[in-house]
Amino acid sequence: MTVREVEHGITVQAPAAEVYRLLAEVENWPRLFPPSVYVEYLEQEGDRERIRIWATANGEAKNWTSRRDLDPRGLRITFSQEVSAPPVAEMSGTWIVEPLGERESRLRLLHTYRAVDDDPQSLEWIDQAVDRNSSQELPGVKNGLEQATRNEELTLSFVDSVEVQGSAKDLYDFVNEADRWKERLPHVSEVTLTEDTPGLQTLRMDTKAVDGSTHTTESVRVCFPHHRIVYKQTTLPALMSLHTGRWDFHTGDDGTVTASSQHTVVIAAENITAVLGADAGVPEARKFLRDALGANSRATLGHAKRFAEERR
Repeated sequence: MTVREVEHGITVQAPAAEVYRLLAEVENWPRLFPPSVYVEYLEQEGDRERIRIWATANGEAKNWTSRRDLDPRGLRITFSQEVSAPPVAEMSGTWIVEPLGERESRLRLLHTYRAVDDDPQSLEWIDQAVDRNSSQELPGVKNGLEQATRNEELTLSFVDSVEVQGSAKDLYDFVNEADRWKERLPHVSEVTLTEDTPGLQTLRMDTKAVDGSTHTTESVRVCFPHHRIVYKQTTLPALMSLHTGRWDFHTGDDGTVTASSQHTVVIAAENITAVLGADAGVPEARKFLRDALGANSRATLGHAKRFAEERR
């Protein structure tokens, strides 16, 4: 039986402890890994955990389950896929973070794998796939890690909420049925929703901003009936280098439902003046995005509230 072990690495301008923490906390993954959409914990026991990952691959949204062993002292994270897809018979790996200085570290990515039936051609195919994917993934991870540890002012997170005298299911349905947003939401001019796998959606739409401009965005959405929808934009306006979000619907003890829209944005600093003018800086970009995204979210929440309350 042939077992292959390969290694890829990259130098990151960030402290080793911070690099490890960001990789260990899976809620950071949509920011660190360009293909990653959402990650949730399925089981946690000490430093051992089981997680489910939603990500894009070759333009399609996929999900799988992995197990991880965390070693915060050694700055190592070992992972393995629960079920590997042929021609991969088994796949595991390790992230290793090595300090190179106070603000520099070496990030190593190790893979161990074997092919179904020990087939040489399959093994060669896996070799190429692992090398290609790792070579593409590491620069994106490096960029995400360096942004997360250096440019806090470029990151913006906020929540808008509304209380509703209606059902969480109706609110969820309104947001889930985004293919009807053109007729339901004045700020949406065009929309295309694809859902080949139930609960896993690709949403492309043209949205009108307060200033009259129109922006085309595309998002991958993961839907959890009837309480949460999370998403990550894969086609972004020029002012953002990252945009993730979440819709939550929580029913209180008195039956009142709180509907919330959460956004996390990383500002594309290099595009600020091109989008907002020569005198604009990060504060102006933060205000612009808070106002624009918040206005659309509040409008959607308002229409969802009326939709749900009319069905009481």
